[in-house]
Amino acid sequence: MDIIKGLIQSSQTFPGPGRGRYIICLFHDSCFMRMLIGGEWSDAVDGRRTDVLNPSDLSLVDTVPAARGEDVNAAVDAAKDAGDTWSKMPARERGRILWQATAMVRDQADGLANLLTREQGKPLVESRGEVLGFANVLEYHASICGGMHGKTLELQGIGDGLTLREPIGVCGAIIPWNMPVLIMAWKTAPALVTGNTLVLKPSSEAPLCCLSLAGILQSAGVPPGVLNMVTGPGVAVGEPLAAHPDVRKLSFTGASSTGKRVATIAAPTLKRLTLELGGSDPAIVCADADLERTADGIVAARFYNCGQACTSLKRLYVMDEIADELASLIAEKASALRMGDGLQEGVRLGPLINRNQRDAMTSYLDDLVDRGAEVLCGGHPPQTEGHFFPATVVDRADIGSDALREEVFGPILPMVRVDDLDEALEMSNEGPYGLGASIWTKDLATVRRCVGEFRSGMVWVNLHLRVPVEAPFGGIGDSGLGRENGTESLDSYLEWKTVVLG
Repeated sequence: MDIIKGLIQSSQTFPGPGRGRYIICLFHDSCFMRMLIGGEWSDAVDGRRTDVLNPSDLSLVDTVPAARGEDVNAAVDAAKDAGDTWSKMPARERGRILWQATAMVRDQADGLANLLTREQGKPLVESRGEVLGFANVLEYHASICGGMHGKTLELQGIGDGLTLREPIGVCGAIIPWNMPVLIMAWKTAPALVTGNTLVLKPSSEAPLCCLSLAGILQSAGVPPGVLNMVTGPGVAVGEPLAAHPDVRKLSFTGASSTGKRVATIAAPTLKRLTLELGGSDPAIVCADADLERTADGIVAARFYNCGQACTSLKRLYVMDEIADELASLIAEKASALRMGDGLQEGVRLGPLINRNQRDAMTSYLDDLVDRGAEVLCGGHPPQTEGHFFPATVVDRADIGSDALREEVFGPILPMVRVDDLDEALEMSNEGPYGLGASIWTKDLATVRRCVGEFRSGMVWVNLHLRVPVEAPFGGIGDSGLGRENGTESLDSYLEWKTVVLG
């Protein structure tokens, strides 16, 4: 009993979509999560619910409504009804509301992080960083809201003109389970600050913290109907949202195959699309690189979030003359990552999200070994209830291996030895993806060449995976369409109107 009292005293409370206020602590107290539609916390029309499980031990964290098309329609109608009031509010007033939400999120960061770890599995330190990242994204968009204006024009032979920037209207967003809180911010902040209303579908496997954040935004002053949250499976919720004719812009983050289907479903309504899809990011390590720093950076970039990030480092190409030393350093540092329940102190590698992801990692590893690769650390998963897989480093990977051709969403790092930069660049640019890439070197000429030749939307130099909110982010090829973050993120949420003065 004393332990429970201590947990309660150290917990955070915040407004939530259930009954009253939540206490977030290290044991489960049913929250009875609901959807947010038109400012009301609602169940699905047919009352169905779906379980949210902790991937560390498969225990029940909570349940959420399993919505259907009727619920999507209700949310879109609510967003339409709220549009005029929200769009006519001064941009700086909308920004002020985001500022208010930022302060509330930071105040409740520990409790929100605890909830995120329980539903998604990532270590608590990563969850807290993601929650603070949500606040940072809101703060950034609040800070730039005053710059959303048109321009005056001198029209030759006519006179003067001007342009206006107007909100699109109802927007939709579909987000994944791997970084649910941060990606919710990437879609919510620009949509709302530009005067649009939003219907957002979180992943069925990690919806709880997102619903709680929606409650905080509403408490901060976002009017009813401006932000709506609908939970449920992709076919039942995501597809009706993508097809809805009143949704004029849709932003999707997820697998490339799913993104292509979303684009097909959305096409008949000619809505705008932002698609942030899969990636198989390469990294090239040159002989002059600082190997200690490089090894630290590579381990951090590959094994963050148990390797479940679209732009994590997934393929490593190393100059042969330094390969032995670098491989040893990386294996040593990866082996030191403590694996376990993300709520436990010192854990740096949580579980994968589900059994399918774990089985996929086993398949990738078997294929690498069958093709002659050497496992330096890690290997097959432990026999536990949770979906754990150790940090695994594989040297001398065959270039035909599945792990080098597909998006590996888990903690396996295949390493390929190369003779020179020409060979490394050729291998790096193979495949359909083009999200991110990195070069590790001290030579500026090498950096310039790689920046010019990498086929990717983002390039890092002597680091990887860092995605600052001030910089536009997105990919090419099968990695998607459009950009998120930066001032560029506002463009896809605003329409240009040209006025010619006679």
